[in-house]
Amino acid sequence: MLDIKIIRENPEVVKKAIEDKNMNGVVDIDRLLQVDVEYRNLLKKVEELRAIRNELSQDISKVSGDAREKLITQASDTKEELKGLEDKLLVLKNELDAMVMAVPNIPSADVPVGRDESGNEILKHVGDIPKLDFEPKDHVELGESLGIISFEDGAKVSGSQFYFLYGAGVLMELALVQYAFEKLSKAGFTPTLTPDLAKSRYYLGTGYAPRGDEAQTYTIEGEDLGLIATAEVTLAGKHADEVLLLENLPLKYVGYSHCFRKEAGAYGKYSKGLYRVHQFTKVEMFIYCKPEESMQMHDYLLEMEESIYQGLGISYRVLKQCTGDLGAMAARKYDIEAWMPGRKDYGEVTSTSNCTDYQARNLNIKYKLDTGGTEYVHMLNGTAVATSRTIIAILENYQQADGSVLIPEVLKPYMNGLEVIRPISLRDKPRPQ
Repeated sequence: MLDIKIIRENPEVVKKAIEDKNMNGVVDIDRLLQVDVEYRNLLKKVEELRAIRNELSQDISKVSGDAREKLITQASDTKEELKGLEDKLLVLKNELDAMVMAVPNIPSADVPVGRDESGNEILKHVGDIPKLDFEPKDHVELGESLGIISFEDGAKVSGSQFYFLYGAGVLMELALVQYAFEKLSKAGFTPTLTPDLAKSRYYLGTGYAPRGDEAQTYTIEGEDLGLIATAEVTLAGKHADEVLLLENLPLKYVGYSHCFRKEAGAYGKYSKGLYRVHQFTKVEMFIYCKPEESMQMHDYLLEMEESIYQGLGISYRVLKQCTGDLGAMAARKYDIEAWMPGRKDYGEVTSTSNCTDYQARNLNIKYKLDTGGTEYVHMLNGTAVATSRTIIAILENYQQADGSVLIPEVLKPYMNGLEVIRPISLRDKPRPQ
């Protein structure tokens, strides 16, 4: 959540942030400020009455007779009045808290203003787009002809937007995870295997709400649990209500998890196949740092993402998200979009966000200052590898004219000696039934 002092002292800045993030109607800042004043005035009165109640309680023990009875009556009246005011105070607090929680983070000064993804800024292109002397297939056709992906089997068992991986497809997914973990662990990230479920406090606190037209979270009926949409949820939640030691910052984690998303919205023709599925595997980077380090750490996460894709030998471009495409939590966000020959266009494969102290306030995560006080940490996340979309990029960029697919050099050490995946028609082995 945003610091309420910022809302009080800079209401016009906050209103502009809401407008720039295309979130008008989410919260009424004027109403929020009105409730805030009412709450603080009532809180002052409640605290005064509590002090009177406590004083009366002490005085009663010091007197007797009519004086004692008079004080008892006064104490009873004060208690009754106090209860009514405390009930009103709780209603105001709940209303205020809900509105403050709805206020989005303020975009960084360097974020371009725009209504939607059309306003995103392309920062650079890296790598050469492969020049294929044949009509490229998309990953759906390739995966099925290679016998490594079956959407039919996924739909049979689980429904649409689920899939099975077989043979070399499984090896490739595991190879991507091992490749990313090895690179990031050498860079000082602590390898972490997180739960695939989290309590509502953590998926709500990191911004994955189970509601709306594009709801992402699958919730467990009868329990305070939801399937996580990313290990960001669990890596953020692990330090909730803690005060971190200054000397341990920055804390860098690389987490592995399955990710589950309802993907309830309509996303268009590019969403077919592996691009937008209900379950996939992801390697996620997460950093806790001091506020003055967070912009530098954000650029560092982007560098790590670029290093991974440069290693895979896949052409990509880097985008800085505009205000209207940031979402509520982020102050700044970069995307990497890989070239995908099957669509003759780029597709998002990684994202990294600087959420400043927004998530830390939601989850009450601070660090100890040299002066002895505490301050909220800044929290950042970044996709190292979302295996489903990375497999799209590999299959489509490394395809050959005969329908086979070469294995990127960096993945070969993890592929049990496999250097090329050949179509079923060119192999003796049938696809598993």
